[in-house]
Amino acid sequence: MRFLGIDPGTTRIGYGVIEDSGAVLTPLAWGVLTTPGKDGQADKVSVAQQCLELLNTWKPDAVGIERLFFLNNKKSAMPVSEMRGVLMLTLAQRALPIYEFTPLQVKQQVCGHGGAKKDQVQHMVRMILRISETIRPDDAADALAIALCSSAAHRAPR
Repeated sequence: MRFLGIDPGTTRIGYGVIEDSGAVLTPLAWGVLTTPGKDGQADKVSVAQQCLELLNTWKPDAVGIERLFFLNNKKSAMPVSEMRGVLMLTLAQRALPIYEFTPLQVKQQVCGHGGAKKDQVQHMVRMILRISETIRPDDAADALAIALCSSAAHRAPR
């Protein structure tokens, strides 16, 4: 099965695509969707179009997306929530199964504890997926971690 992970943001949205053969997890693609960052509405349309291109290119069977959790930065909560809403609508139009994870859940799944730092998550993602180079930008590494969580959630008994 193929899983797309999405790490929402305002001007950079991380994505990662993995294939789960049941025995082997294979990274297929990772990167970021970007926006011009000048006009809120145009940015949202641009992200929706880029998301559709990802879906058409990689044809995932399910998608994982980070559930927003803000402790300190309340200022960015609304713009990120709006962008996440655009992504959720785009995904829902394809009727794909959507898994949602908090950052804590992603860290627990990938690293074994919720207090893991970004570099620890990056390291574990690289180990699990056998990626030798550093995954850049960090948003893409986070998205691959979310894709891994989606794969695990899909395999888990319901």
